[in-house]
Amino acid sequence: MDLSALEKLCRQSCEIVEEVARFISHEVGEVSATDIETKSLNSLVSYVDKTAEEQLVSKLEKLLPGSTFLTEEETVAAEEGEFQWIIDPLDGTTNFLHQLPCFAVSVALRQNQEIILGIVYEVNRQECFYAWRGGGAFLNGKPIRVSARETLMDSLVATGFPYRDYDRMKSYFLAFEHFMKNTRGLRRFGAAAVDLAYVACGRFDIFFEYGLSSWDVAAGILLVEEAGGKVSDFGGGSNFLFGGEMVAAAPAVFGEALKVVETAFSKK
Repeated sequence: MDLSALEKLCRQSCEIVEEVARFISHEVGEVSATDIETKSLNSLVSYVDKTAEEQLVSKLEKLLPGSTFLTEEETVAAEEGEFQWIIDPLDGTTNFLHQLPCFAVSVALRQNQEIILGIVYEVNRQECFYAWRGGGAFLNGKPIRVSARETLMDSLVATGFPYRDYDRMKSYFLAFEHFMKNTRGLRRFGAAAVDLAYVACGRFDIFFEYGLSSWDVAAGILLVEEAGGKVSDFGGGSNFLFGGEMVAAAPAVFGEALKVVETAFSKK
């Protein structure tokens, strides 16, 4: 797909995502306790997640006929294909259900295993972050770049606390302690897609987390890369889309951040 066609597809996809975000916004505070299901430990879902996903799948399938899907709520069968949408209809479901203002729609498109389009729409602030491969990254129509921070001490770090996989918790807190003592601070918003979007626009300088799913991060990966940032797994490799772990940061602090995480997680 050439750049002009990809840009057009991205902008059309943004319109679809915004429509779904408006639906989600209208449902804030409307979900009752009986509407909430527990999928697994601390993993919640309601009709809002499922309906939002169904809307996305229906509209994106019409936009790109023949494309396949990988979705969090599994409202459609997961299939491989030349073009595959990776969707989290509501990243930050727990925040949404508790009416805490940080949750988003995350949509990415892969072509032959390469992410070529990414959209993260933060519902509360009506902020649409989007990027297409080779075209840069944007927020509500304006170009964005990762921060120019040069030292760890000047950096603000985003993370997500372990909430269902506790096997690596000791290593996690070793990294957490180092960042706590050697940065401006850490923040935990509870939506990895938003964390990555904020790295892309320079609000955060570093993000690290484990226990991630592909739909949490697919769109955010492209946002960070197209905004000039770097992404890797905890070993500095490229297994971050499906590997469940990630470091993303501005270029000048990426190496130091990766070293902190790599060292912490290499200890038994």
